[in-house]
Amino acid sequence: MSTPDRPVSGRISLPLWQERYAAPFAPTTAAEMAQRGWDAVDVVFVTGDAYVDHPSFAMAVLHRVLERAGFRVAVLSQPEWKTCEPWRQFGRPRLFFAISAGNMDSLINHYTANKKVRNDDAYSPGGRIGLRPDRATLAYCQRAREAFPGVPVIAGGVEASLRRLAHYDYWSDTVKRSILLDSKADLVVYGMGEGSILTIAKKLKAGGTLRDLRALRGVTYAMGAKESEELRGAGAGARSEADPAAPASSRSAPRAPHPAFVEIPSFEQVRDDKWAFAEATRLIHTNTNPFNAATLVQFHDRQAVVQTPPAFPLSQAEMDAVYDLPYNRRPHPSYTEPVPAHEMIKDSVTILRGCFGGCTFCSITAHQGRIIQSRSSESVLKEVEKLAADPEFKGIISDIGGATANMYTMRCSRPEVEAKCKRLSCVHPTVCKLLGTDHGPLIELMREVRNVEGIRKVLVSSGIRMDLAQLSPEYVRELAEHHTGGRLKVAPEHTSPKVLELMKKPSIDNFGVFVDQFKQASADAGKPKQQIVPYFIASHPGTDLAEMIDLALYLKRNGYRPDQVQDFIPAPFDIATCMYYTGLDPFTKKPVQTAKNLNDRKLQRALMQFFKPENYFAVREALIQAGRADLIGGCEGLIPANPPKEALEQRRREANRAVRGDEDNDHYHTVANPAKGEKPGERGAGPIKTKGYRPGRKSQQRRQGKKG
Repeated sequence: MSTPDRPVSGRISLPLWQERYAAPFAPTTAAEMAQRGWDAVDVVFVTGDAYVDHPSFAMAVLHRVLERAGFRVAVLSQPEWKTCEPWRQFGRPRLFFAISAGNMDSLINHYTANKKVRNDDAYSPGGRIGLRPDRATLAYCQRAREAFPGVPVIAGGVEASLRRLAHYDYWSDTVKRSILLDSKADLVVYGMGEGSILTIAKKLKAGGTLRDLRALRGVTYAMGAKESEELRGAGAGARSEADPAAPASSRSAPRAPHPAFVEIPSFEQVRDDKWAFAEATRLIHTNTNPFNAATLVQFHDRQAVVQTPPAFPLSQAEMDAVYDLPYNRRPHPSYTEPVPAHEMIKDSVTILRGCFGGCTFCSITAHQGRIIQSRSSESVLKEVEKLAADPEFKGIISDIGGATANMYTMRCSRPEVEAKCKRLSCVHPTVCKLLGTDHGPLIELMREVRNVEGIRKVLVSSGIRMDLAQLSPEYVRELAEHHTGGRLKVAPEHTSPKVLELMKKPSIDNFGVFVDQFKQASADAGKPKQQIVPYFIASHPGTDLAEMIDLALYLKRNGYRPDQVQDFIPAPFDIATCMYYTGLDPFTKKPVQTAKNLNDRKLQRALMQFFKPENYFAVREALIQAGRADLIGGCEGLIPANPPKEALEQRRREANRAVRGDEDNDHYHTVANPAKGEKPGERGAGPIKTKGYRPGRKSQQRRQGKKG
């Protein structure tokens, strides 16, 4: 249904729905800036994502927050990074460049866990690859410096946030310096940045300097050599957070160069000593509660990198103010192709932020914080009513949730204890007795949302925290009767007690109890065919073939056949990444066995899909290697004694490709290591592909038809 345009004084003409509910997009070109009547902008926001004005996209939120405060913002989306000319098109920004690689770390966006180049980019128009560089934050910051020397450069987003201190980089297999130093940014804002970016803009507009910004929470900055030496010298006798298990050796315990600071092992120490890397990880993660975290200092040679304590969580009123802004909820009109990430979330509604689960393989807690921040029901309903009024809306809300689905309004019931607590998970090893776990406000909100006129169905697609859901049978009933589209996705992650302990996840028995609850609730609702879809992870630290075989047997006994396999990716800053790199649990310093060889990871992945004929020979190799040949053949076996025809054909195809050197079908390249003098990028790769294979693409189907 189309709506007529109606001119509005002082604004670009917009369709009627947008005039009522949304504001114009930010300028993305000099022509659009001129159309606004602007001769300059205050902030240029540079992002590696397509420009989508939806509250699930960071650039949209930050633009709207600054816009509401009266600042002029231009968005430079997925610019050509080999020249600084795109950075110059808006003229010299009055205040600063805001740089982000996008909603994902650019390397995770580009490469799989096995270092294959991904064939699509969900955050680009048409899913095209090659529209942002590897390590996009570095390239974008350097181009900003080149375009307008002297203009402050502020980096943020997931990539910068999780690389703010020395970190392990999986793709080069090296420990890298703080991204602050390599990017030459003036400041890194870590975590969710609405409050920080607004304060930065106001301070710089008022004539403040970059040094004035050092007092902000949630930022990382670098000191010069002279003041770094003064800081180092001031630390004698100050407080320490040393590991009591630290060995009496050359590994010095961390000290504080000032009573308000804690010094963590230096870049040189964590680069050369894995125990020091594990200790730095422990100190970083025990200083994530904004109510008691210390300022951290990490020396890089003679230069100090300083991380201030995390920003305080947003209040409900502040959350409402952010999500009540006039978003278009659409990609910029210049795009002729859909943006896959937008297609997935366009009809979703965020009701909360943060996660107190503390899973060691997950970056959500590190970025959003472990303190839950919830919107009011009034704010959520206002967004739902706006969504229902959209003529393009089909009546189905695809998700109502956030980082998790069922932590809405849940927080510590004792604020004075919350202010002192350094526990990394409120639910592991058991649910904290002080945690408020009432699902009542969430149940009421779900009922109100599905009763809004124009809403036909409200689905829950965010992850369900099963140990919390079990505490509320009423919530499970509501979920089964009204909010499941036939299949409910949950993440038990593994069956091994040892691995689950390292993950900070509950026992697999917990999953079994939830399955029984959900099946009974589905039957009571007259929907007995509803299914649970469990997600499990292969190659997580602590997992060997024995654990994966036990997981495969569990899947077989319970009739689960996973369509997708999660393969552990050592993302920067995660606790599990520290385990992967160091072979140590950073909190106990006990050894952790890890599969690092790509073939070992391949075998673990194949075991999760043992039922697929193309995995037959990999599963057979894994079983023989683990001494479990008894599982080859027979009713109790994972695979038949003789390979199926499809397995033989798959092996023949792979052998033929290897002989021909044909990499187009499996595109298996590894990432170069610049630290060893190799050219950055992909080993053996030619020019960047602008379009990779996606299942179902017509051109690929035609090629397969001709071969057949």
